[in-house]
Amino acid sequence: MRIGFIGLGNMGLAMAGNLVRAHHALTVYNRTPGRAAGLPAPGARVAKTARDLAADAEVIVTMLADDEALMATMFGVDGALAGLCRGTIHLSMSTISPGLAERLAAEHETRGATYVAAPVFGRPDAAQAAKLWIVAAGPAAAIERCLPVFDALGQGTIVVGTSPAQANVVKVAGNFILASAIVAMGEAFALVRKYGIDPGRFLEIINEKVVRSPVYQNYGTLIATEHFEPAGFKLRHGLKDLRLALQAGDEAAVPLPLASLLHDQFVSAMAQGWADIDWSGVARVSAVNAGLEARDKAPA
Repeated sequence: MRIGFIGLGNMGLAMAGNLVRAHHALTVYNRTPGRAAGLPAPGARVAKTARDLAADAEVIVTMLADDEALMATMFGVDGALAGLCRGTIHLSMSTISPGLAERLAAEHETRGATYVAAPVFGRPDAAQAAKLWIVAAGPAAAIERCLPVFDALGQGTIVVGTSPAQANVVKVAGNFILASAIVAMGEAFALVRKYGIDPGRFLEIINEKVVRSPVYQNYGTLIATEHFEPAGFKLRHGLKDLRLALQAGDEAAVPLPLASLLHDQFVSAMAQGWADIDWSGVARVSAVNAGLEARDKAPA
């Protein structure tokens, strides 16, 4: 399959590499062209612009940080929409707002193309191992055509509807749940540390006897060991996703009081200068508030 891939960050580079290994004909575009050097042989063609990339693609995959980055790539004279061919499928795997998904779906329809939302759950190590969970929504025929792409990238695909925005709502709601668990663990770990209890031992008790969840195991280990760099998912992106959840709630008249509390906790972490550590590092806010570490301490 001729695939155009836009966005070679930590996640995107790993995903594009798996498409190369699956023997798809890959063209890539990234604002930093040198990132393509990290792809496995035989590599991929590097497009000069997103418009150039779109001109010969059966499927375009975007994996970008936020709404702003996706809009900058899709719109404008050199944007992918300007080069889009009739019949092309745009597979948007970024975590973006449901509102932007609706706008893009309409834009693609006017050009005879199809927009499918397929955000993913999983960190860079899961992307590298092709173990992502993919949440897809869009026209059934287009999703069917994209199955070879999904098979190369993930361990499973869950279809949640025919409106692309539905997949983005699932993704944002899922990240809201993950952020809730992370902040709760941060407070709990601060409490046990104040009482002289080893956080690693506490994690064993919680994960083996109470919760038994890979979420608590993986993020709990990062918090217990204060291993927040390098970031698998940056804290500032976690704040972005909480804002997306609150925005979606506002638009549908769904109160999210807990999301508001989490938002403020993440803003506090940003104020400490921790924007680029792993989002599990928001647990540092609870540790600082409990007097467990100095406010000027550099991130571990």
